[in-house]
Amino acid sequence: MSRPLPDAADEPWRQNLRGEHDALLQGARPDWWWTGLPPTDCPGRQPDGRLTALPAPNLATCTRDEVLAVFDNGWTLTEVLFAGLQGEEAFYRPPYHHLRHPMIFYYCHPAALYINKLRVAGLIDAPLNPYFERVFETGVDEMRWDDMSKNAMLWPSFAEAHSYRAEVYATVRRVIETHPDLATGHAPLGMDHPLWALFMGFDHERIHLETSSVLIRELPIALVQPPDVWPAVHPSAAAAATAEFPPRAGADYPVARWVDIPAASVRLGKPRDWPSFGWDNEYGERRVAVQGFRVEDQLVSNGAFLEFIQAGGYLEPRWWSEAGWAWRSFRNSKWPCFWVPDGPAGLHRYRLRTVFTIVPMPWAWPAEVNAHEAAAYCAWRSERDGHPCRLPTEAEHNALRAPAWAAEDPAFRQDGAALGRDTGWNLQLAWGSPWPVDAGTPTAAGVRDVFGNVWQWHGDDFNPLPGARVHPYYDDFSTPCYDGQHQMLLGGSWVACGDEASVWARFHFRPHFFQHAGFRVVQAEHDGGVVRLGAGESGAQVYEDARMVDDYMVLHHARPEAQMPWPAGPRGATGFPQRCADWLLKGAAQHASGTARALDIGCAVGGASFALARGFDAVLGVDLSRAFIDAASTLQRDGRRDYVLRDEGELGDTLSAVIDPTLERSRVSFRQADACSLPAELADFDAVLLANLLCRLPSPKSLLGRLGGPRGLVKVGGLVALFSPYSWLEQFTPQEAWLGGFTADGRAVRSGDALKAFLTEEGFVLRREEDVPLVIREHARKYQYIVTHGMLWQRVR
Repeated sequence: MSRPLPDAADEPWRQNLRGEHDALLQGARPDWWWTGLPPTDCPGRQPDGRLTALPAPNLATCTRDEVLAVFDNGWTLTEVLFAGLQGEEAFYRPPYHHLRHPMIFYYCHPAALYINKLRVAGLIDAPLNPYFERVFETGVDEMRWDDMSKNAMLWPSFAEAHSYRAEVYATVRRVIETHPDLATGHAPLGMDHPLWALFMGFDHERIHLETSSVLIRELPIALVQPPDVWPAVHPSAAAAATAEFPPRAGADYPVARWVDIPAASVRLGKPRDWPSFGWDNEYGERRVAVQGFRVEDQLVSNGAFLEFIQAGGYLEPRWWSEAGWAWRSFRNSKWPCFWVPDGPAGLHRYRLRTVFTIVPMPWAWPAEVNAHEAAAYCAWRSERDGHPCRLPTEAEHNALRAPAWAAEDPAFRQDGAALGRDTGWNLQLAWGSPWPVDAGTPTAAGVRDVFGNVWQWHGDDFNPLPGARVHPYYDDFSTPCYDGQHQMLLGGSWVACGDEASVWARFHFRPHFFQHAGFRVVQAEHDGGVVRLGAGESGAQVYEDARMVDDYMVLHHARPEAQMPWPAGPRGATGFPQRCADWLLKGAAQHASGTARALDIGCAVGGASFALARGFDAVLGVDLSRAFIDAASTLQRDGRRDYVLRDEGELGDTLSAVIDPTLERSRVSFRQADACSLPAELADFDAVLLANLLCRLPSPKSLLGRLGGPRGLVKVGGLVALFSPYSWLEQFTPQEAWLGGFTADGRAVRSGDALKAFLTEEGFVLRREEDVPLVIREHARKYQYIVTHGMLWQRVR
């Protein structure tokens, strides 16, 4: 029966609970649910009726029917997974942490990407639903665990989303059935072929099959039930019901043993001619001389992790990094996310939440934790065992692999059922859960689950391999994450499919993120050649430095005579943020564009945001830098903030920035966000400011593409002020993503010309154009003098 419509006043997401589809979304799904093939007709169906994942297509030899089979397999697996959602609320309730979109987004996101990428590749000519292809285009990279400012928007209804998926299925299938280069005997389909976008869609959908399963696992258990054809939970879950408490090492969970791994030379990177789809970060090459190390022969089990909890692991800051302890404290975490307390906390009795069920705790299964928890466990083990323990590095993970795997790539040859049965890898939905840490087939050295079961956290920052290049169809897939804030994941999980199940996969998430991920422990006196991205390698990290914050406080809030004290200097270049804001304030009056809402993208420490509040009712400033946002938020909250005006070396004066008390600071708010991946709820602003930002983005077109179109950042009639010196640097922007500053087909490509062509095509008209200087003080005798190209655009359609 339909539930009554709740009051959405306190929880804005509840406005999406229309009530009209609630009864339809209960229980097993009837025939109308399937927008592609039903499971009974789907490739990958096993004798017991359940589905498993097919391997990725061989792009050198695949037939049209084989490509169709892989497409249908992934599409139906997605709909099987979502068939486990019960009722309308399951589609619209945000996750408990409010850091990701509700499931309705992930129901349509893979479909929208198919259309957008097929258009980019020229495989289809027009959008199917421009609004859907905007609102479902970009997910959320949860930058911090305390960013709760999402999930207030009105999403499309379930019926609209279901109809859209049906349209997309028909469109993609038509491309496969008609494209001439899938005919018998076709040439190998490499990354320069337009059909690469099709295979990108296949693997993108498989990535979200996995991430959606994690989000479903975070929903209240009353909102889900296991779909009949989803792979079964591993049968070892049933045996856990008879385990004694407390669990016994060697009986209820296996005791790990140390394995000595000799020094070796390893090669990282997928060959460019390997005949499967790959993501840009997998290509390139790095050779590493790995020192010998000791590694545990199995992943850390739930039983082993319980020992850490019982030792006070979640209560002792000394075992945690600063960021890890801040996360633990904010969440008040006392045990892993998917553990369900079963009695008073002090008893340490737990059950385990799987995707669709709660089962007795399988102590022999791998502990699924985030990277902060994994690192804390290793620090505790170092203290307990008296030897330095840590997470492995990517190079060490490669040293654990059998040499034949690089030539065979088993997940490229076998479906999930065969991988589990014949190879002993729990990958590609061999099962619907992890299995015990001693169940997989060991390597010759005796190490299990090098691949499969759960992803494994590693100590490296996610990083590009030398020679890697972004792909023009998806230039913001990897590069925004080469920021020192994303940690490497390798090995794949039980639900990893396609390319993510391959031996070439290099995955990543922020360290507080939960995935089907665990870890293993390495013991060594050396660091394993760990890769960390410092400020010199990661553009984003530059703007987290305390001195950089001081420099920008001067730029945004210091008096003109402090910004440029020299009479012979360019004093007219001071007050840059305020002058940029003035373009929009004057433009709003001149062009009647409205003054309700303004968005300052790349707001830094907020100088322009506060200036905009003199004429706009509400101003939102967003920036990638947490340090900048913290400084701006302090100014908004307290009205003042101290900073250092550098003089020479360590010398300088401490000054205080004070916001004009006549300004209503409540009009201004600040939020950390990635300009290349802005949340879907940001739309329809009267004015948008992009000041000194574009040439510091890994994918400028990702932001520019959000300005117009359906649910664009700028409303029709609204203004965007854009200022850039076009200082393109590979440190910040891969050369393939530069707007200009290069030669193509024998002619110079200028960034300003490219911007004009792009924005004109997007429905904007140029209203003002000037050279706008700025000066950045570094210390009393050193300054950066920059001349930006300023343009004011108005959206007319």
